[in-house]
Amino acid sequence: MEPSAAAPTPASARAQLAAAVEHGFGIDFSPQAEPGDTRPRRSAVLILFGALDEIPARPPRGGSVPPELDVLLTRRADTMRHHPGQIAFPGGGVEPGDDDRAATALREAREETGLDPSGVEIIGELPQLHIPVSNNLVTPVIGWWQRPSQVAADRSESVEVMRVPVAELLDPGARGTSVLRRGPRTFRGAAFELDTRFGGHIVWGFTGMLLSSLFEGVGWAEAWDHEREFRLKL
Repeated sequence: MEPSAAAPTPASARAQLAAAVEHGFGIDFSPQAEPGDTRPRRSAVLILFGALDEIPARPPRGGSVPPELDVLLTRRADTMRHHPGQIAFPGGGVEPGDDDRAATALREAREETGLDPSGVEIIGELPQLHIPVSNNLVTPVIGWWQRPSQVAADRSESVEVMRVPVAELLDPGARGTSVLRRGPRTFRGAAFELDTRFGGHIVWGFTGMLLSSLFEGVGWAEAWDHEREFRLKL
């Protein structure tokens, strides 16, 4: 009899993230708008993973990641000019005092969620992605929460801050394809349905497609029904 594989741990998940970022992987991103003519604004988002103090009461399906592994997400205020009300990673535009894109991501995350940047280890960066609808050239920064701190919405840019178990996002029952119709065009992309304790929101667009590509690149993804649709009304 072959020995069973060791159960995944937060340490092994962190190592898998670091290896995937170092070796690189494809990102399946299809923007929801045509490119503009103006120079894009440079920005960064923080994709922050960590380990929850308490394992969720609802046992997650599957075992590719430890049940306590989580990712930090926010819900943007309805008053925001771009992507109002959407689930997003904390982040924003580069400012003159930022040393690099990681500094931008950490500063913005602190402003939006109140986290302590000193407790975050930067694992690396993914290639820049252009979001035409907001004309942002975004650098995704991957972080690991070595010393988690309290988080809360700033009530200005973010109205909710949530630490979502990754295992719940990987559950095929939570996955689907977002469908957005704008005039004669239809945009489709990987999406996730959050549990009701997180409002049952749909994670779609840049955030959904980036999470999906990341899960594939790290090797965590499970087979899911690409024909299941989440029809969006904006």
